[in-house]
Amino acid sequence: MSKDVLNVVKKKTGKSVSEKDIYKLASGVKPSTMQSDAQLRQLIKQVSGLVNVPVSESTMNELIQAIKSSKMNGNSMEQLMKMISKK
Repeated sequence: MSKDVLNVVKKKTGKSVSEKDIYKLASGVKPSTMQSDAQLRQLIKQVSGLVNVPVSESTMNELIQAIKSSKMNGNSMEQLMKMISKK
């Protein structure tokens, strides 16, 4: 995983996230996760909890729509982390 992603998370949230934490989350992500609102909502909550930053319902809905409308590879946790960190 790119150190850039970890640095972006730290810069945006003030929290450090380890590669181990990211890989632990990523291990549960399947291509089908990117198409399921419920699974995406759960993943966003997990990431939010990891960095201890609350995500509002409206932001969560925006993230879900952005993820589902993008042609993002469902196996790319790094790409997902970049998308989430931009919000």
